[in-house]
Amino acid sequence: MALLEVKDLHTSFFTDAGEVKAVDGVSFELDRGRVLGIVGESGSGKSVTAYSIMQILAPTGKIVGGSIRFDGQELIGADESHMRKVRGNRISIIFQDPMTSLNPTYTIGHQLKEAILLHTGRNKEEAKERALEMLTLVNVNEPLKRLKQYPFELSGGMRQRVMIAMALACEPDILIADEPTTALDVTIQAQILELMQDLQKKLGMAIIMITHDLGVVAQMCDEVIVMYAGAVCERGTADEIFYTPAHEYTKGLMRSIPRDENNGQRLKPITGTPIDLLNMPKGCPFAPRCENAMKICLTQRPGIMDLGGNHISACWMNYKESAAACAAPEGDKA
Repeated sequence: MALLEVKDLHTSFFTDAGEVKAVDGVSFELDRGRVLGIVGESGSGKSVTAYSIMQILAPTGKIVGGSIRFDGQELIGADESHMRKVRGNRISIIFQDPMTSLNPTYTIGHQLKEAILLHTGRNKEEAKERALEMLTLVNVNEPLKRLKQYPFELSGGMRQRVMIAMALACEPDILIADEPTTALDVTIQAQILELMQDLQKKLGMAIIMITHDLGVVAQMCDEVIVMYAGAVCERGTADEIFYTPAHEYTKGLMRSIPRDENNGQRLKPITGTPIDLLNMPKGCPFAPRCENAMKICLTQRPGIMDLGGNHISACWMNYKESAAACAAPEGDKA
């Protein structure tokens, strides 16, 4: 049985302008010790999917359908007392910006010890020892000194390490990392990712890595979900996504990655702007930006096509290629 099972998840935000379907039928599974990447540009529904799992949505947000089962137990509809036992204790999250995630009016030590006292049976002295242990584990220098400092006294990379220490203090089964390296420079990014890989191997936890950086995905993830307009447009292993992408959006993301072999040529961006979730098109959400869009793409939404193994895609081009392969003479088929 999978550690986490998300089935046909629908999350909407109800605004004065209307219902925004931020997550529209997302499904995936996560096994113990595995790393799942969720990729897509801003507004694709990545973070809202994570917040739905944690049930920390804004007041206007609501899960309107689907199922989230963690370790065999349904989380949707669970009361707040049950969710408090899950959040931080068994499922932890690292947010994008450590400066706004840490309280500027309390010391690092106070915030770390508060999280440990809240989710474990440790007393104050044991909580302090655990806080020091975690800061040492995430390679924070002079950990005793850091406990007495405030967030503004630390660098961005150091604050992110503190956030990782706080998230891992209770040894969660799942760590959700929501764009954990966005605000950091390249050198610190590499250090944080290496740290997370080491900790994942040592602790054996599962990780959901939410990012728009495909380089991070290639480095860390076993399986990848590509999201667009709140829905999964492609899912597969990291090798399948990188070497045999099957959705036009995924292919566009691949073309926009800087590579050594570009030889000074300009990158090829995806043209157009992200879809307006209040005015969704009738057909494929990506059709208005797709170079290979066909008439059917504009009028009908493609279904999920099984491409073999764990690889799926929702793109009419797969149906076209499948039909062409079936129509080809026997000797011409691959």
